[in-house]
This record gives sequence, C-alpha cells and structure tokens, in this order.
Amino acid sequence: MKSSRDTKQDDNQSSPKKGSWKLFLKLLKRTKPSKSLIATAVAMSLAGTLISLIIPLFTKKLVDGFDISSLSFQQIATFGGVFILQAVVSGLSMYMLNVAGQRVVANLRDQLWRKLLRLPVSYYDNNRTGETISRMTNDTGVVKQLIAENFTGFLTGIISVIGSIVVLFYMDWQMTTVMLAVIPVAALFMVPLGRQMYLVSKGLQTETASFTATLTQVLSEIRLVKSMNAEPREYEAGEKGIAGLFRFGRKEAKIQALIAPLMFFVMIMLLVVIVGYGGMRVSSGALTAGELVAFILYLMQIVMPMSQISTFFTQFKKTVGATERIIDILDASEENHDAGKPVEKADQAIRFEQLSFGYKDSEPVLHDLTFDVLPGKVSAIVGPSGGGKTTLFSLLERYYEPTGGSIKLGSDDIEDYSLRSWRKQIGYVSQESPLIAGTIRENICYGIDYEVGQEALRHAAEMAYAHHFISELPQGYDTEVGERGIKLSGGQRQRIAIARALLRDPQILMLDEATSSLDSKSEVVVQEALTNLMAGRTTLVIAHRLSTVVDADQIVFVEKGRMTGKGTHEELLATHPMYREFATQQLRLSGQNAESAQIG
Repeated sequence: MKSSRDTKQDDNQSSPKKGSWKLFLKLLKRTKPSKSLIATAVAMSLAGTLISLIIPLFTKKLVDGFDISSLSFQQIATFGGVFILQAVVSGLSMYMLNVAGQRVVANLRDQLWRKLLRLPVSYYDNNRTGETISRMTNDTGVVKQLIAENFTGFLTGIISVIGSIVVLFYMDWQMTTVMLAVIPVAALFMVPLGRQMYLVSKGLQTETASFTATLTQVLSEIRLVKSMNAEPREYEAGEKGIAGLFRFGRKEAKIQALIAPLMFFVMIMLLVVIVGYGGMRVSSGALTAGELVAFILYLMQIVMPMSQISTFFTQFKKTVGATERIIDILDASEENHDAGKPVEKADQAIRFEQLSFGYKDSEPVLHDLTFDVLPGKVSAIVGPSGGGKTTLFSLLERYYEPTGGSIKLGSDDIEDYSLRSWRKQIGYVSQESPLIAGTIRENICYGIDYEVGQEALRHAAEMAYAHHFISELPQGYDTEVGERGIKLSGGQRQRIAIARALLRDPQILMLDEATSSLDSKSEVVVQEALTNLMAGRTTLVIAHRLSTVVDADQIVFVEKGRMTGKGTHEELLATHPMYREFATQQLRLSGQNAESAQIG
C-alpha cells in the first residue's frame, strides 16, 4: 500500500503544462486498442478513398468526350456501381473505426474505475469528489468524442486529401502548386486559434469539474442546506459556476465563429483561384474542360474533409486537457491489496509502538503512542475531541501509514500482511453507520464474497437485535433503505451495521462512537447488540460517554495525540485528574438527565 508520503510525492509531480501528441498516444496505448480492427478499418477507408478518387477521372472522360449517343448501359452501370461500392466501403470503415474508438473509451473508463477504487484514502482527502466524478464522466466523454467520432472523419479526410493532391500533381503540377499556396495563408490564422482553443477548453474542463463538485456537495447534503435556510447562499455559489461555464463557453463560441468563416473563406479563395487560373489554361489549350471539371471535383475532395480535419484538431485541443487529468489519476499511487502474506492468526496482541502520524502539510496528530491491546479483551480510547482517536483507527485500518513507529500483530508489523487479508480480520462500526442505496439484505451482505443463506442472514440480524424491526417492514429484508439509509432511523442503521459486522465474523472489532448519536432507548438496544458482537473478539472502542466503557479491560486516555494515562476505570479515576474530571462531569449530567426524565 502506498503511504500518504508517496501520495504527496505524486501530487508534486505536475502534469505537462502543454498538451502533446505523445501524451495522448500514451493514454491511447494504455487502453490496448484492437490493432487488427483498426488496421482493417484503415485498409477499407483507404480503398474507399481510392475508389472516390476514380470518380473525377470518369467525369473527366465524360466531359471531354461527351456524346449522348455514345453512352451505354454498361458505362452507366459501371459508374453507378463505383458510387455504391465507395459508399458501402466507406460506411463499413467508419463503423469499424467507431467501434474501435468506443472500445478504447470503454477500456479507459474501466481502467479509471478500477483505479478510483484502488486509490488510497489520502487521495480523496486531497481531491474533491465532484472533480473526481467529472474526470470519470466529462473528461472521458471528451476523449470519446475525439476517438469515436472525430477520428473517423480525420482519418478518411487525411487519406482523401493526400490522394487528391497526388492525383492533382499528376494532372497539372502548376495549378496544384498555385492552389496549395493558399494553405500557408490559412495556417497563419488557424494555428493561433488552435492554441487559444486549447487554453479555453482546459479552463472549461476545470470549471466543469468545479461546478460538478459544487453540485455533488450541495445535493448530497440537501437536508442541511434546507434546515439552515442556505438555499440563497448555495444558489449564489452555483450561479457563479454557471456564469464561469458561460464565460468559457462564450470564448469557445468566439473561436469557433472565427474558424468556420475562415474555412469558408479559404474554400472560396481556392475556387476563385482554380476557376480563374484554370479557365486561362483551358483557353490556352494547356488544359481540357474535362480536366478542369475533374480538378474542381478533386478540390471538393480536399476542401470538404478539411472541415473534418480542423474539427478534429479543435477537439484534440480539448482532449489534451482531459488527457492530462486522466493520466494524473492513472499514474497516482494506489493500494496493492494482494502484496504481503495472509493473516493466519489474528487472535494475538496488537501493539502500538511509538506510533506517530501527521496529515499532509499539517501538525502531527499522534505522538509516540505505545500501548498493547490484548486478544479477546476490550480496550477503550477516550479523551477530548480532536485528540487523534479516529486517526488511530484509520492507521489500524491502514488507510494511512505511520510517519513514525509501527503497529504490530504479535511480533509482525501489520504492513507485512496483504491489505485484503488484514482488512478481512476487521469489523468496523462507526457513529455514522454508512449504508448504500439498496435493500437491507444487500447492506447486511455488503462486501461478503460468497452467497449468504437466509438462515445465516437472519441469525446475524437477530444477534444485532435487527430482525424484529426488519420483519415488520412491508418487504422485510428486501426493503429499500434509500440513499445513505435515509429511510431508516439512526438506531436501525446502527443495528444493520452491527449485523453486517457479525456476518463478516471479524477477529478485530473497532467501534467508533457507535452509540453517541442515539436516544436512550435506542442506545440500550444497540448496546446489547454490541455486547453480542464484542464477545470473544479483540475490541477497540472510541467513546465520549464513559458509561459505555467503564467495564472495559483497559482504558487509554489520549490528549492532543499523546497518551497521558492507561488502566481500568477505577485506576484512572484514582490517578488521572482529567479522566476524573471527565467522569465527574458525565455523572453530574447523567444525574440531571435522570431528574429531568422523572419530572417529565
């Protein structure tokens, strides 16, 4: 697994400032495109273009020796057959190139999705979720448009242009030279516009990612927004994003509005040059009328693909910005779930040995923590908020690596075990009890890699005191819980989380404020469920309420990332002033609450 230090190094490696073909080709190579399919499509495209290059020569012969009486059915049939063959071959080649492009983008999205699931938690600490989603959807959409749509026209256009120019040089190199002299004039305008399009497109993609992040954040916490009457504030934030998108869209429209007339101007200029200069050569006898007509038809086969080629380069400028961001994700350090040995004996002592940790660019959160958690026993971590208790759990789950010291299982560092094997030993029940959108059954069985029978499912739910309320629901275990479990109460969500942990049958159990947000009645039920879950397991508990940990085998008191006391409840009550203060305050509050309940 990569540490936060590795991720920091990756963050410092900035992506190329200016887009290039090499960057795009690097991304393309990673998707392993079907070379045989592309080669076949290119060959057919080449054949279709060669056929289309024959058509003006037929026209030349017809014009030069035009005589209705000389026209035969065979000539007309041949002429029509050439058109049909060209259309069929071109259509097939475009279809095959499009399929190859769609497959490339599908492979790219598959790699991105796999990567996003393997990135460490530290990556998501430093990158907004909405922006990451934008990379997966918007940026890959830009790449898809280039490969699956624009590339087809670009490839056939290039072949058509090159073939037409070769034939034109063969027919009349002087007229062809005059015609090509117009192209550098057009390039003087098109190249700077292409550069501007790159900058605008990159800014537009950044703005889109930022706007997506704002939408994701607001819509995921819509209840908070409404309860705090924050709609005007969030509307203002969204309006800024919309205005930013409009600003970049307007710039893009200006550039495109310049490109289209320029292309039209170039085409008209070429026609004027060819018709004017060609007419002079026809009158002088250097060129036949049929050759001039063929010349104009070949010119069409150059000019018409030019718009496709220019569209490709415009889209390519957009794609480069997306490519940089996608490669940044694909090159980021990831967790390796299978590196290391399997955990064969998890019921051993866990030792935190001079453990230290600090998040990126911040003060250390933990300092030289040293204590043991005995197998099958309950160890409670208590102390003021912000002391590093949850961070300690994150280190035990290996979301991060320590910046100093180590965590050991028995005599082995937990980093020596494979992530998959290590996390399989851990059951985690947090204060928030995260649930996925789906049924209760799916949530209890989440992460289980085998088919769970109804009997095992029911047993886990009964042990978690969840079966009773589940059986009262209309669809029972097939009841939809809603996004983040919003259709269930806090106590119900907690009991489903406990049932999930019971079904997982972990050797190491971590409870993070598992009852702190519950009412008294729910807390009693959940506490009983937790007692069933903790039986025979090595358990670490974080709790603000001392009533939930007074019976722990060991209590570790943590202040500002340092351990200042360790022992049983009675021992700390006698020797640790702050623990005694905590206990006294909570006993006083408990007494007041009990008195209020009696009055009520």
